[in-house]
Amino acid sequence: MTIELRDYQNKLVNDARSAIQRGRKAVCCVLGCGGGKSIIQGTIAQLTTKRKNRVLFLVHRKELCQQIEGTFKLCGVDFKLCSVMMVQTACRRLHKMPRPDLIIVDEAHHILSASYIKILEYYKGVPMLGFTATPSRMNEGGLGAVFEELILSVSTEWLIENHYLAPYRYYSVQLADASKLHTKCGDYDRAELEELMNKSAIFGGAVENWLKLANGKKTIVYCSSIETSKNTVKAFQDAGIAAAHLDGTTPKAERESVVNDFRTGKIKVLSNVDLFGEGFDVPDCEAVVLLRPTKSLTLHIQQSMRSMRYDPKNPEKVAIILDHVGNYTRHGLPDDEREWSLEAKTKKSKKKDEKPIKQCPVCFSVVDSSAKICPYCMHVFKPEPRAERKTIEGYTLEEITKMPYADYIKFETWEGLEEFRKLKKYKMGWSFRRAAELGIAIPRKYWYQINHYYSDVKGARFG
Repeated sequence: MTIELRDYQNKLVNDARSAIQRGRKAVCCVLGCGGGKSIIQGTIAQLTTKRKNRVLFLVHRKELCQQIEGTFKLCGVDFKLCSVMMVQTACRRLHKMPRPDLIIVDEAHHILSASYIKILEYYKGVPMLGFTATPSRMNEGGLGAVFEELILSVSTEWLIENHYLAPYRYYSVQLADASKLHTKCGDYDRAELEELMNKSAIFGGAVENWLKLANGKKTIVYCSSIETSKNTVKAFQDAGIAAAHLDGTTPKAERESVVNDFRTGKIKVLSNVDLFGEGFDVPDCEAVVLLRPTKSLTLHIQQSMRSMRYDPKNPEKVAIILDHVGNYTRHGLPDDEREWSLEAKTKKSKKKDEKPIKQCPVCFSVVDSSAKICPYCMHVFKPEPRAERKTIEGYTLEEITKMPYADYIKFETWEGLEEFRKLKKYKMGWSFRRAAELGIAIPRKYWYQINHYYSDVKGARFG
């Protein structure tokens, strides 16, 4: 059995194969959440095994193996020549496995971890295709350390406009103050997160806003800790709403039973910690509640878009995103335009004179902030009391929408659009799409850029 691909999916398959044929050994393919990466991966695996070549398909979570195997069967992949396994398992079996002819990596933004690097070094020279919606890492440099080429497919905005993803309504308020949180391993410190979320009375607010904005909708809740998640579930249950909690320690049988109850509608609200981000597919999920502040764009995109999967049984579906922690202020909205790069992010250098300081209340000397005694007058500094956390009650989320493009329609030239774009700090693709919309000729020097990076720009004409 073969699955008919959409035009943009076919293009991504062909672009990926072309890159490998041109001699690229490591190619990163970018497609937004819900765009159908599994079908594309299955098609590539099927074409490879059909030629009697061997495929190694790597995932980083065991929950994804069974799911991808089901898709691969639908695509007609020959499993005698295709191994689907967790990256940790592959690391242990390197000396026992036959050498693959192609490696496919799911959620390839994890590619810089030691386990992936070990496999790639062992199979040095074997072509590798990585797939991700967000080709970026927070603290580990750019993916260009591994990948040679970046292939971009259609944007999230295009997928929504062409009815491959559900449109959404986004509601938020800065409920949790994450400004003073420390960072560990690239994200907010878990212990501090737990303290912040549990000392802020958000549970009633979460339930009240859900009842107002998403009542009756099948909902996934993302929490920062097990305690927070269980408290949230209890708050929903106390309001008479069928809800359940899951985390990584939940026994497999119980987890499968709860997930099945969620899929069938017996459970309306499913709260979790670090689950159901990557690869969890429930098309009829209509809402998400974000109770976990994060510095990770990848995590934000995966979680906020979980309710945006297209549901053929509900073609008029509008996803509801309830962001109680203001993640949009750090990462933007799901369909914001983003320019991806394999290059590492430039770190801001700290100036030498930016050393933290404080002033002595007795002699008014300026000393190091860590000083316990003033070296000039011997004044003993008293520990500063911690600021009391405010109890947050009765917050009503407000709808967050994209900033309007204001008066862009008045422009008649490419130069005018570009000036407006730079003023607003929009991405380059904005000018391309607005020019196509308004019938403004785009200078020919941008033809390659549109063809290579912005394949979703249709109707453009060149001057």
